[in-house]
Amino acid sequence: QVQLVESGGGLVQGGGSLRLSCVASGRTAYSYVMGWFRQTPGKEREFVARISRTGDSTYETDSVKGRFTISRDNAKNTVYLWMKSLKPEDTAVYYCAATARRAFPTTAAEFDYWGQGTQVTVSS
Repeated sequence: QVQLVESGGGLVQGGGSLRLSCVASGRTAYSYVMGWFRQTPGKEREFVARISRTGDSTYETDSVKGRFTISRDNAKNTVYLWMKSLKPEDTAVYYCAATARRAFPTTAAEFDYWGQGTQVTVSS
């Protein structure tokens, strides 16, 4: 089992940047494919990006491609989401997630472990 704790959210102006971090404890992060999701009130959790166990394969959803980058440092048991050129529509609670049973997950149902979320608010 793994516990996930996100940090790095906050209020930023449109066009600005933020870096989210997700620290994994318990079983080592290397064992898991990691992902980031986001959610706004009344909507389903939306896939943002995922990264393979070794970090050599990443995938981002179309709406964030070229603006968001996912990376990981297994020595630190940490996954990052680097966000730039932020838009008001990026405002959401961002969640870190982990799965050991899927290699290329893109849906919330494919992930087994979740963090508590961190709020990102982008002002116009």
